[in-house]
Amino acid sequence: MKNILVTGGTGFIGSNICKSLVKQNYKLTIFDNNFRGKIKRLDKIKKKIRFVKGDIRDKKKLEKSFKNIDTVIHLAFINGTQHFYDRPVDVMEVGIKGIFNVLELSSKYDVKNFFLASSSEVYQTPNKIPTDENEMLKIPNIYNPRFSYGAGKIISELMSVYYARKKFKRLVIFRPHNVYSHDMGNEHVIPQFIKKISSSKNNKAIKIKGSGNEIRSFIHIDDFINAFNLIFHKGKNLEIYNIGTSEKISIKKVAMLIAKKIGKKIKLKKTNEFFGNTSIRCPNIKKITKLGFKQNINLSSGLDSVLKSLRIFKI
Repeated sequence: MKNILVTGGTGFIGSNICKSLVKQNYKLTIFDNNFRGKIKRLDKIKKKIRFVKGDIRDKKKLEKSFKNIDTVIHLAFINGTQHFYDRPVDVMEVGIKGIFNVLELSSKYDVKNFFLASSSEVYQTPNKIPTDENEMLKIPNIYNPRFSYGAGKIISELMSVYYARKKFKRLVIFRPHNVYSHDMGNEHVIPQFIKKISSSKNNKAIKIKGSGNEIRSFIHIDDFINAFNLIFHKGKNLEIYNIGTSEKISIKKVAMLIAKKIGKKIKLKKTNEFFGNTSIRCPNIKKITKLGFKQNINLSSGLDSVLKSLRIFKI
């Protein structure tokens, strides 16, 4: 693996993967339209990369990024829960047209290695906790726009597996679980809480979606990158890997922990949750652990790092 194409490379996860790969002296081409990404995330490595701006649905534009590519890391997608409800057609188009275009061009240009970013959303409400990679993938209700994202990821996995059996030397699929850091954008629970709590007055009611008893497992971006590097170098062909932690916490406890670190006293006001939201999501990480992964940053210390980066300190 020498020449790598990263689609969605200016996004939160994508940009961190790109910076890590540049440190390892790989040659990178990055394809993104910056819909949710920020090219400035790559300022420190801009002289060492080739950037092609374009929409993943535009096959002709995408083809310009495939020159001398032997490895593809496909992350381009529309993420952010609110987008699933507000823009389901766009979510599906980017997901499905995107994977068709990337796979067809990978086949045309004889790409050897393909890494696909999937999602914990493919499990929806899992039958097993912690949830391993053999869990049934499901779309419970085709009328619920939330599942536009999960459906696109499931189709991406299916298409990649079928192509890989004939076209690729190695296909590795990874399913991130609640990755966070200071530069992840505002469409996710941790940055939303930080924004609301840091700007609120003491004892002000902070609205949360659902009861607050929903359970999640969060992984700091630095731990995520360590895990990704393991699957990048050691991941086996046609294998799927959860990337996350086994550290479970309720959403309301996340809010209270952030408030404590900022130095605010808050009250939580329950509101209607997103229709289709799952009550618990926690990955089984035995497979990634066997490759050598170890969580180094727990949620508490990770939040300290985020708040410090955002210059938000305890009052």
